[in-house]
Amino acid sequence: MKRLFLLGIALLMFAAVGAAQDRVFDWIRASDENAQLDPMDYHVGRVYRPAVGGGNMHIDIHAKLPVTVMLAPNDQWEAVMQHPEAPPHLDFICMRDHIVNTTYECHLPDGRPMVLLIRDERVPDRAVVQGIVAVFSHGAKRFVSPNDLRITYYRWDCVQNCIQPEFGWSVLVKEKYELSPAPKVYSLLTPDRDGQPVWIHIKAPIPMTVALVPSAVADKIYDDPSSLASALQSTSCKQRGVQSLNFNCNVNLADGRQSLVVLPETRDKVPHKKAEIEMQANECTANCDMLNRK
Repeated sequence: MKRLFLLGIALLMFAAVGAAQDRVFDWIRASDENAQLDPMDYHVGRVYRPAVGGGNMHIDIHAKLPVTVMLAPNDQWEAVMQHPEAPPHLDFICMRDHIVNTTYECHLPDGRPMVLLIRDERVPDRAVVQGIVAVFSHGAKRFVSPNDLRITYYRWDCVQNCIQPEFGWSVLVKEKYELSPAPKVYSLLTPDRDGQPVWIHIKAPIPMTVALVPSAVADKIYDDPSSLASALQSTSCKQRGVQSLNFNCNVNLADGRQSLVVLPETRDKVPHKKAEIEMQANECTANCDMLNRK
């Protein structure tokens, strides 16, 4: 059953693509951040937390004087902050130096939080200060002009065709009923779009015919079961001679209102037992006015 639901979801995705224009995504400006750096200062920017499989980041950087931009594992950076006296260990990625005005991008590793670090490239002319220790050596700063830094952060988001129809599975019928020679007819569904997925389950003690047909055809079958064979030629959503089966179908707007017809393959000596029938449809639940827009 799980596999069939997954198949139904896949069918839904194809139907949704056909029903509405594809969403268009792009980088959207999210926020700005300003800082002033002294020689060899580090500015600590945003912490990125990529999902499983990694992710991308995108920012604009504007600096008055050259800076080096990089990303490091956030846990390593926090260890440096907590123990500044220890030799720093940072595994930098996407390092770029001599940056003044650029768009900076980096593909982030799988699932590990990464912190953005920007370092002023100037070296003080007094008291040589090495590496990360400069962040904590406030006494080494000189009265020099600060390096003005501006970071513009972006997020990846929908920019066009963002409102789309939403869909969900609905149980249209689920019951156990007493078998009889007469057809069992359920008038259930008026399609809301072309390619709408449906899922049908049957379990019975004897071979059964199950079919989803236009309601007018179902009425004829109910009045005259002998018309079943010719009626079944009008639908591809059918199964014959089944006792336990799950199957999927698709219906279109032009099919009109649909009825589920269930009856024994042979209608003589039908046992006094019950059959189990269930049908679900993937129906529009929100923004349905956008379906099948031209």
